Amino acid sequence: MRTFWRLLGFLRPYRRAVALSLVLAAVAMLATVAIPYLTGQAVNAIRDDDRDALLRNGLLIAGAGVIRLSLTVARRLVAGRVSLGVELDLRDTLYTHFQSLELAFFDRQQTGQLMSRATVDLQSVRFFLGYGLVFVMQSVLTIVLAAVAMFALQPGLAAISLAPVPFVVWVAFRYGTRARPAAQEVQQRIAELTAEAEENVSGVRVVKAFSREQRQLERFRHRTNRVFDQAMVSSRLQAFYQPFIGFLPQLGLAAILFFGGRQVINGSMSLGAFTAFYAYLLMLLSPMRMLGMVLGMAQRATASGARLFEILDRTPTVASPPQPLPLPDGSGRVELRHVTLQYEGAAVPSLRDVSLDVAGGTTIALVGATGSGKTTLVQLIGRLYDPDSGQVLLDGADVRDLALSELRHAVATVDDDPFLFSATVAQNIAYARPDAEASEIEAAARRAQAHEFITRLPDGYETRVGERGLTLSGGQRQRLAIARALLADPRVLILDDATSSVDASTERLIKAALREAGTGGHAKARALAEDGAGPPVGEGRTTFVIAHRLSTIALADEIAVLERGELVARGTHEELLEVNDLYREIVEKGLPDQVFLTRKPVEREAAGL
Repeated sequence: MRTFWRLLGFLRPYRRAVALSLVLAAVAMLATVAIPYLTGQAVNAIRDDDRDALLRNGLLIAGAGVIRLSLTVARRLVAGRVSLGVELDLRDTLYTHFQSLELAFFDRQQTGQLMSRATVDLQSVRFFLGYGLVFVMQSVLTIVLAAVAMFALQPGLAAISLAPVPFVVWVAFRYGTRARPAAQEVQQRIAELTAEAEENVSGVRVVKAFSREQRQLERFRHRTNRVFDQAMVSSRLQAFYQPFIGFLPQLGLAAILFFGGRQVINGSMSLGAFTAFYAYLLMLLSPMRMLGMVLGMAQRATASGARLFEILDRTPTVASPPQPLPLPDGSGRVELRHVTLQYEGAAVPSLRDVSLDVAGGTTIALVGATGSGKTTLVQLIGRLYDPDSGQVLLDGADVRDLALSELRHAVATVDDDPFLFSATVAQNIAYARPDAEASEIEAAARRAQAHEFITRLPDGYETRVGERGLTLSGGQRQRLAIARALLADPRVLILDDATSSVDASTERLIKAALREAGTGGHAKARALAEDGAGPPVGEGRTTFVIAHRLSTIALADEIAVLERGELVARGTHEELLEVNDLYREIVEKGLPDQVFLTRKPVEREAAGL
């Protein structure tokens, strides 16, 4: 019941429209209630051969019908506006909350489950609040007005005909009690089906590559059958209770025909009064018969509302502080002080008491086996996650004291599987800076070695890429992601295996551009340097490089070695070869291209590395 009342809260901005809708429904019901009475008067006029009275009542019935039609149309228009407004508000609220939730939340959720809540569940809530609730009010009003008119005509006969109503209410309550958990389970299984469908579509390349269409079809059929089985549970409840709810008022109708008919035969009741009474009872049948359907709609809306509130009630664990501090001027110095982080559900920490101080404007490579904590470490800089203990500082400020938007404008990441939106090439590059000039977008693309292939696309920079950028090759997507990061002009640039999908010659050109980008400094640092108020040009951007190619690690001024979440060594390539067995083993056995880093620094520089 608490969920139901919370759902009503979404009607608060539309309370005037809801009130107007109810007033229109009430007046329409008054016109509707008048029709049976006028019908009875017309029947009496026929009996008395009163042509004038017959004409008058016929015109009044037509007028009441026109009034009811007009008000019903107006009410539906108002209710439709409320329904769509509620849907708009719900979508905005839900999506805004999605955007505020921390990355860890999405790590544990299926995309299809979230999409189901944002579509199927939201539609159930919207339809009930926009239409179902007004229909309930209208039905209740119809029952009350018809009952009042019946008692005004024949109190005794009204009591007999309305005797089944308490049983109708009791059966409806029983139906609601049993239908609610069944509806919740249906919604959950629909969400599972949506998740399965989303996963199949997203992974269609893998499915076809391994010829596993039949397996995926069987999985989908299993999910579909689960929805079918649970929907049948709800259908069986509906198949029994709704006709039963419709049957009970028929007993009142039979009583009217028996007792009222006898009164007409005995002359104690006119045929017109009997006709009016009979019409009023028929008016009661429709809302009572629909009661089961409306209750089912309410149960589905409540079940969907509970699923929506599971999301909306979740408090983001990573959020901007109430009074954020401004990000200090600086060149991107990053400090980690005794940082420990263990993901929810993980058996061991991903980072354990890591302390690392990276001077602004330097490039540091993170090296280690898969699962050693490299990616986790760099994700802490932009507060994609918060450590369980310890501090992460950017230019002397604890990142938890900064506004998330300002912090993340200062940090840009390029990973090994970059995401591109279904938009133009230019829009994807300018994602972090939508106001960037075309010349700036092209300059960033040139530095990322992307300009040449972009000009060969059908519409150049205005070519629309497919969903997730799947119309481009992996190397092309990576180069666009690098251009996007360079155009953002961050203080801290994170390259998480960012050249894994490009060929060797393109990689060499990209590395040259990245070296230039890393040493050129971000715009604010360059401006401060020119004014003499900041670090020299060439010390304005900090770059973290995570790579499995030793030729890529050659970009770094120094190297940090991680093992099982701990920082075990730090130094230059030559220093680490001498003092660290793990790094020596990585160079000799663990990573390709080791020939590049077995050369002396002068030889590597001559090779363009």
